[in-house]
Amino acid sequence: MTQFPAFTDGLAYVLLIGTSPSFNQKISADLAKVGYQTIAVEDPEQGFQRIQQTSPSMLVVDYNVLGKKGIEFCRMLRSDNRVFPILFLVTQDRVEERVVCLEAGADDYLLQPYQREKLNQVLSVYLQPQPEQREQLLFGDLVLDLNSRQVWRSPTSIDAESEDDQTPEIIDLTVKEFELLKYLMSYPQQVLTREQILKNVWGEDFQGESNVIEVYIRYLRLKVETKGHKRLIQTVRGVGYVLKDG
Repeated sequence: MTQFPAFTDGLAYVLLIGTSPSFNQKISADLAKVGYQTIAVEDPEQGFQRIQQTSPSMLVVDYNVLGKKGIEFCRMLRSDNRVFPILFLVTQDRVEERVVCLEAGADDYLLQPYQREKLNQVLSVYLQPQPEQREQLLFGDLVLDLNSRQVWRSPTSIDAESEDDQTPEIIDLTVKEFELLKYLMSYPQQVLTREQILKNVWGEDFQGESNVIEVYIRYLRLKVETKGHKRLIQTVRGVGYVLKDG
């Protein structure tokens, strides 16, 4: 596999795992235009060694080459609380590949053959800073900070052993979980359809019926609606979801 120049300390980089030399050349040229270098490795073992040295700004894994090995690597990273965006390179007409990757914890995907339009969409979501009109989104005791990209809920009497123990605990979310919660919190008390959520969180080109929304809603509930806190994410059967007090 073609190897790109070694990582230079202080420069953001995108890690490519199992991708082809031709793909690497195309994506590295486009990423260089926005200030990112790329590093390519052949397998997850080499990738993990690189991640241990310095976390990437984004990870791209070739599903067609690595298959189940790539899926297991993604799950391992998420269980290890690695929160950088993970994207899989998938075949354009195979919707089932996208579903498998997203359910494993991936944030998004890139299509093969290479599509610059899809890459530009990904860059706008995951790598380029977006202008924020508000610093925080608030709903009840739930706080989402747009600048630090942190989420927390105010401690309850169950959480705190004493009145002095009132420090909120940060909720660790993946990039896609954060984006989904941000979208829900941007429209509190408003029912959002599955179609609206797919379009605004996963992108207009997401194709096919899947349970990806249900999977990520379940992830959010497990992390956000812990013991002692009210359920906030409500299911509207046959329609979608709404953020409101249970």
